[in-house]
Amino acid sequence: MTTASSSTVSSTPPPLGLLLDVDGPIASPVSRSIALPQITRDLVALAAAGIPVVFNTGRSDAFIRDEVVGPMIAAGLPAGARVHGICEKGASWFSIGPEHGAGGMSEVQVDSALAMPADFAAEMDELVTAEFADLVFFDHTKRAMVSIEQLTTVESATYLARQREFDEKAMEALVRRGAGVRRLDDERRDARGEVQWRVDPTIISTDIESVRLGKDLGAERALELLAEDGELPLAWRTVGDSRSDYAMADWLHANGHDVAHVDVRPADGVPATEYPVLTSATGLIHDEAGAEFLARWVRDVRA
Repeated sequence: MTTASSSTVSSTPPPLGLLLDVDGPIASPVSRSIALPQITRDLVALAAAGIPVVFNTGRSDAFIRDEVVGPMIAAGLPAGARVHGICEKGASWFSIGPEHGAGGMSEVQVDSALAMPADFAAEMDELVTAEFADLVFFDHTKRAMVSIEQLTTVESATYLARQREFDEKAMEALVRRGAGVRRLDDERRDARGEVQWRVDPTIISTDIESVRLGKDLGAERALELLAEDGELPLAWRTVGDSRSDYAMADWLHANGHDVAHVDVRPADGVPATEYPVLTSATGLIHDEAGAEFLARWVRDVRA
């Protein structure tokens, strides 16, 4: 795996490492940006204190550059902090810090073997323009996945009522190509009984992706990046807002790491796990819950 390392190497294991989903825990699912300034402040404080921070997201590197990296650099993220980005659920990755130039990011590495076929992406782009432009936009910043996202001018209920219509057309397009595809419990295998692609609906989008992508692959890539710039953390906190985010903690636990998962939207359903699951003690959700936990970890580091 080709990576870019930070400019300094840590020789002491940090007490904690953070593996963070972005939409929900960090960025508001309404504004699609960091709406709470204390989140950026506390992320920088943790990184400056030597806590590894890795964003593990389905978002593109362009989104993370504009909505996360830029604010962190502006807030004083120091050179050599152990901060990395894993985007498109493990399809691309990079390091973050002022030492990487004006954009605050190293060169983006991409696993092109996990990319959707170009002709399928073009068909979905045309489909959005022809039938769904009043509802969603096609995310042209993705390098491997095909993603469509709810317009911020559209109500959630309106979007969710039509989401399945788009998803069905996407599945049909893949089946026409002889591919196997899965959406939740709806599985359509190819002639060899295999499934290569996944249609993954969220509360604001649909991602169409290789079945090899996922938050577990993102966790694996995160540890590979951190192994290049220092010792691995003694314990982990993974943070997410959906059931699929538990895959981060699942992978870490299965590979012998001490981990607890923070669920900032537990109403989605908290599964039984072999590791602790934490939720807001005050009942907060999404980025407000994310801010609550970040503030707690800053206090712990400074104690």
